[in-house]
Amino acid sequence: IANFDQGLEFKPDDYQVWYSRGVALSILGRLEAGIESFDQAVKIKSDLYQAWYNRGISLWDLGNLEAAIESYDQALKFKPDHHQACYNRGIALSDLGLNHAAIASYDKAVKIKPDYHQAWYKRGVALRKLGRNQEAIESFYQALTFKPDDHDAWNNLGIALSNLGRNKAAIDSFDQALKIKPDLHQAWNNLGIALSNLGGNEAAIESFDQALKIKPDFQQAWNNRGIALWKLGQNQEAIDSYDQALKIKPDYHEAWNNQGVALLDLGRNKAAIACYDQALKIKPDDHQAWYNKACFYALQGNVDLALDNLQQAITLNPEEYREMAKTDSDFDTIRSDQRFEALIDIKSGILESWESGVGSRK
Repeated sequence: IANFDQGLEFKPDDYQVWYSRGVALSILGRLEAGIESFDQAVKIKSDLYQAWYNRGISLWDLGNLEAAIESYDQALKFKPDHHQACYNRGIALSDLGLNHAAIASYDKAVKIKPDYHQAWYKRGVALRKLGRNQEAIESFYQALTFKPDDHDAWNNLGIALSNLGRNKAAIDSFDQALKIKPDLHQAWNNLGIALSNLGGNEAAIESFDQALKIKPDFQQAWNNRGIALWKLGQNQEAIDSYDQALKIKPDYHEAWNNQGVALLDLGRNKAAIACYDQALKIKPDDHQAWYNKACFYALQGNVDLALDNLQQAITLNPEEYREMAKTDSDFDTIRSDQRFEALIDIKSGILESWESGVGSRK
């Protein structure tokens, strides 16, 4: 840095020195100072795409995503075939939740460099987040064509396959990820989910245990372990797992809801309702908790509270819960009530459906 400063004393308009100084400062972690140097470089030579590109990286590292995207845009204005700028721009857009725009950036990156496996991988992740799982699978396969040992691509491929109900293929993908990286706790957790989906709950618990051996504070694995134990009828053990999840993340509404289900199965009604209420305190639109409360009150013969809670669940997720309530034996005691019949037989589409979750009692 001292040498660059000395050089700038003699020639303050040397854009190359300003640029190199910015790179050196960035490497040292002095990102703000590095950005100031890049600013000086592009002030002297506005089409210095390398400075715009590295400025974007530093801004992204600082969490200034919008400004980073603007810098990448400047780099691409002067060098349209800069595949790394397209890729990094996509990452910044994804971080902002702008996955459609991110995919367009990744598309440009792989058009310029077809074997750019990182861009194929990130493209797949963005597609999966949008629910476009089949397209995501194709993108992950492209990434793996160019880098077969990419454990993250194998793991995310498994998630996309599982989302489509292709659990056996998903298990193969998670196995590949774990063959490459045995301590990938996310893959152990995802493997457990796929095994549980196929009814292999004992094997699923072993997978969750592996995930927790690697990362003991992995609350999702504790929650999923609880679900698998509950499916095996081991309600107290399930509750113990949910307790661990909630110790790590007290506002984990899914775990509160699931704990309520297990408590209800043990006949601990007051504690179960308290759990559902806690879930709803954290997430008032937790449709599963509303539905589970409705089931409880219906079984108790409390028609008014059953209908009130069922109305909340149906308002939040009409397609799933209206159909579920039609055949759910928990509502047999109130099925002849005209208000119940009206609630489940509404045929208009005026209620907007929320995204369906998992883990409800049924």
